[in-house]
Amino acid sequence: MDIRIGTASWTDKSLIDCGRFYPKEANSAEARLRYYASQFPLVEVDSSYYAMPSPSTARLWSERTPADFTMNVKAFRLFTGHQTQTKVLHEDLRQALAWPEGRNLYWKHVPPEIRAELWRRFQQALQPLQDAGRLGLVHFQFAPWVVCNPAGIEHVQDCVAHMPEHLLSVEFRHKSWFDEKHRADTLALLRDLSLVHTVVDGPQGFSNSVPALWEATHPGIALLRLHGRNTESWNTAGPTTAASDRFNYDYSEAELAGIAEHLRQLAARVASCHVVFNNNFEDQGQRNAATLMRLLQLSKR
Repeated sequence: MDIRIGTASWTDKSLIDCGRFYPKEANSAEARLRYYASQFPLVEVDSSYYAMPSPSTARLWSERTPADFTMNVKAFRLFTGHQTQTKVLHEDLRQALAWPEGRNLYWKHVPPEIRAELWRRFQQALQPLQDAGRLGLVHFQFAPWVVCNPAGIEHVQDCVAHMPEHLLSVEFRHKSWFDEKHRADTLALLRDLSLVHTVVDGPQGFSNSVPALWEATHPGIALLRLHGRNTESWNTAGPTTAASDRFNYDYSEAELAGIAEHLRQLAARVASCHVVFNNNFEDQGQRNAATLMRLLQLSKR
């Protein structure tokens, strides 16, 4: 079984500040990525969600990692229905949009010609990873307000149509996609579109929670993303709330042993299984990932 385990990002501020994962000599962007890639076979690039990545940065990532290292890349937030500020866009696109500074921008506000250019630049940024054989999944985590209705389905289909040369994984953040009425149809949709279903381990009982469905919709890859199980912080938001605070959860060994059993069964049904720990408060994700590798008897890199 090919099971690749890693974390969401390798540069979170709380991870670096805690001083427990990186050795003291790993004090540069290059050194940290090289060290991370010596410990795990997989990482998820999350910076691409917050701002459009550049080809030059992606080229550096490929140069600083081993040939068998895999980088999943999270899709830019505008594509998945989230709000953003124009300050993260390229200068020429900001000028073309002429959008009021400080006002949230959504995909519906973006003219067709700029939409097309955003898709082009995103795929251009992925190309160095693709050329180097490092690119794994392009991960689309849809906003909680992208619900299971005709508009939501059309949005998913539109994203797929713009990324025909890439393997895409999909994560929903609204319970309607996997409620009793829609569950079978949602899984069928993912299979029809050749999309990788994301098994989500996270807090339950919220409208923006989905259950952990241990299903595979693509024969090549299955994906598990672990957000922790902190129900108190799941929907915490505010100007002083860091993203890592929301996912502050340290999985116990017993919890990870249960997850390992599910993973063995899932991995037996696909060619490869990716596991991403998104509990990115300090070094929790890295420690939990290492523990899961030990429970599955996977060798350290």
